[in-house]
Amino acid sequence: MVKFYEMLFKRKSFHLFRGANLLSKNEYHEIECFIKTVKPLDESLRTEIQIVPECETTCNRGAQYCLLFYSESRGNYLRNIGYMGEQIDLFLASKDIGALWFGVGKPNHPISNGMEFIIMMAIAKMPPGQFRKDMFKSKRKPSSEIWEGSLLPVTDVVRFAPSACNTQPWIIRHKDNELFVYRYKKPGKRGIMPADKVR
Repeated sequence: MVKFYEMLFKRKSFHLFRGANLLSKNEYHEIECFIKTVKPLDESLRTEIQIVPECETTCNRGAQYCLLFYSESRGNYLRNIGYMGEQIDLFLASKDIGALWFGVGKPNHPISNGMEFIIMMAIAKMPPGQFRKDMFKSKRKPSSEIWEGSLLPVTDVVRFAPSACNTQPWIIRHKDNELFVYRYKKPGKRGIMPADKVR
């Protein structure tokens, strides 16, 4: 069983896959098997995840494969894909397989079984030493910018949840023993992405 919480401290985004090795047939099979076990947030949404060689996409980061995420477009389909993809991301880290959410990439086939392509994740086998050793050395916004209310043991870890270009576009409010998560939409306040592209 994958210990997802432990992998939060190890995983990192590989913007280039320098020093990558080839996945073995067994590792490829493990990925295929794990994909079948991924839990969606909304089981009513049709989704599909394909594994294709990087050369069958516009990605050119030195990955061996890309995972292509397809979904019908309704309801919280984007959140659903992100939830499913992050389970895979953490699983890959447990196998020393690096990953990159490649939001600008395009596959050769933008439609699959009537579903739209949503996003891809580039992957490659990486040397263990290239994964994160101390995530708290990574540059992230201080807790005071993303957390309101009394602090919890998870407060500092929340700062490292993946987001596009590390924009950290959320505010978490701790109130009456509940956590409320809000999307931060004020233009010019989150990361390097142009305001019209953040959505």
